[in-house]
Amino acid sequence: MRRRVGVWLFGARGSVATTTIAGAAALAHGAPPAGVVTELPDFAGAGLVPLDHLVFGGHDVIETPLAKQVERLAAGGVLPVGLDALIGAELAEAERNLVVLPAADTQYELVRRIAEDLKAFRLRNDLDQVVAINVASTEAPYGDHPAHAEVGLLRTALAGEDVLPPSSLNALAAFEAGAAYVDFTPSTSIRPAAVRQWAVEKGLPYGGQDAKTGETLVKSVLAPMFTARALSVQAWSGTNLLGGGDGATLADPQAAESKSISKERGLAEQLGDVAGQVHIDYVEPMGDWKTAWDHVMFSGFLGVRMTLQFTWQGCDSALAAPLVLDLARLSALALEREHVGSMPFLGFYFKDPVDCTEHSLTRQYDELVRWVRAC
Repeated sequence: MRRRVGVWLFGARGSVATTTIAGAAALAHGAPPAGVVTELPDFAGAGLVPLDHLVFGGHDVIETPLAKQVERLAAGGVLPVGLDALIGAELAEAERNLVVLPAADTQYELVRRIAEDLKAFRLRNDLDQVVAINVASTEAPYGDHPAHAEVGLLRTALAGEDVLPPSSLNALAAFEAGAAYVDFTPSTSIRPAAVRQWAVEKGLPYGGQDAKTGETLVKSVLAPMFTARALSVQAWSGTNLLGGGDGATLADPQAAESKSISKERGLAEQLGDVAGQVHIDYVEPMGDWKTAWDHVMFSGFLGVRMTLQFTWQGCDSALAAPLVLDLARLSALALEREHVGSMPFLGFYFKDPVDCTEHSLTRQYDELVRWVRAC
C-alpha cells in the first residue's frame, strides 16, 4: 500500500495555500503539472509520494470557506473559472481538516494545543507522515531573547512570558507532533538556535526560508553569469510592485524588512558589495499579481560600462503553489530517510536557505538531485 502524507499549512486559507490545495486537486483531474519540479525525469524512481496521496489540512485565523477563496482567485485570474465545480469534493475534504488557530494562556500551552491539532489530523486521516509548511503572512523581524540559546531555558520561558513570535511557535508545535517543518516565508520561525535544537531533539528535519518565485529566482540565474564571464557588477537595484495580502503585509516597513534582508542576501554572497537596494511597494489593484523591474550596471573589457534591465511579471500564488507541493514531497522523503536537522539540499527553492551558502540556481538544482538520488 502506498503511503499517504499530510500537508499541514499554516495560513491555510490564504492565496498560496488555497492555490496549492486547488491545484493539487486539479492535477488529480488531469491538469498538467507545470512548475512542479519533482515531476521532472530527474526525480523519477526516487520514491516520492504521489501527488494524489497528499492530504491537506491546516490552521488559519480566518474562517472564509476554501470554496469562496477559490471563487475569488478565479475572478482574479489566478485559477481557471469553473475549477471550483470540478474539484468540489476535494475542497470539501480539505475544509474538514482546517481549523482556527487555538488560543492559550501561555505560549507553551499554545504549542501543545497546535501540536494536538496536527496529531488529530494525522490520526483522523490515517496518515503515514505529516509535513508542516508555513505559508502565513510575513512577520516583522523578532529580536533575540536569552531563552533562544538553549532548549531547556526556552521551555521554561514559554511557560511564563511571550518569548517567540507565532511562526516559531508553529515550528515547535510541528516538531512536538512529529512533523517535518518548512518555512516558505522570511519570518523568524526556525531562526532561533533553540527552535532548531528542538527539532534535532525530536529527530526531525526542517528547511526554508523565503521561497524564491520571481525576481530573486532570476537573480540566482543571472548573478553567476556575470561571475562566470568575469564581468564586474557595480550596482543592482530592484523595484517590486505587489498587490494582494502579501503586498498589504509588506506595506508595513517592519514586515518588509524581513523580506528585503532575504532578497538581498543571495546577491551579496555571489557578487560581494554591490550598490543598490530592493524596494517593495504595495499596489492594491494588482491583486495576486506582482511586477519586478531590475537595473544592473556592470563593466566589461577595459572598463566599458554597460547595463542590463529586466521586468518580471507573474502571479505570486501560481508561482508558489507548485513549490509547496515539491517541498511537501521532498520533506516527506526526508522523513522516510530519517533525516535529522536542516535540509540544505532544499536551497534550490529559497532566497535565504538554511545552512546553505550556495545561491546559483543551477548548482542548487544539481545538489537537490544528488540528494534525491543518494539512496
